[in-house]
Amino acid sequence: QVQLVESGGGLVQAGVSLRLSCAASGRTFSRYAIGWFRQAPGKEREFVAVIDWTGAMTYYADSVKGRFTISRENAKNTVYLQMNSLKSEDTAVYYCAADSGYRGWGTGRPLDYWGQGTQVTVSS
Repeated sequence: QVQLVESGGGLVQAGVSLRLSCAASGRTFSRYAIGWFRQAPGKEREFVAVIDWTGAMTYYADSVKGRFTISRENAKNTVYLQMNSLKSEDTAVYYCAADSGYRGWGTGRPLDYWGQGTQVTVSS
């Protein structure tokens, strides 16, 4: 069992940076791939980024590639999403998720665990 709690969201101006955190409970955290999704008002939830359990492999949505960086500290049971050069279109609720598999995160397949989300609002 893994429980996920996101933090770090807020209201920021376009162009600035923000770092989200996903804190996990559970002794097996280091065995899970962890990723981020987001859902803007009136839109479907979309994949943002994922990192494998070792931290060696990452994968990003085209919309955030080059601006967002996902990383993890297994000793702290935490995954981060560093978001730079934020745009108004990045406004959404951001969710972290955990799954035993690294592949297929952007395909809509079911994932094992989800957090409750944190709001990010970017004003232009």
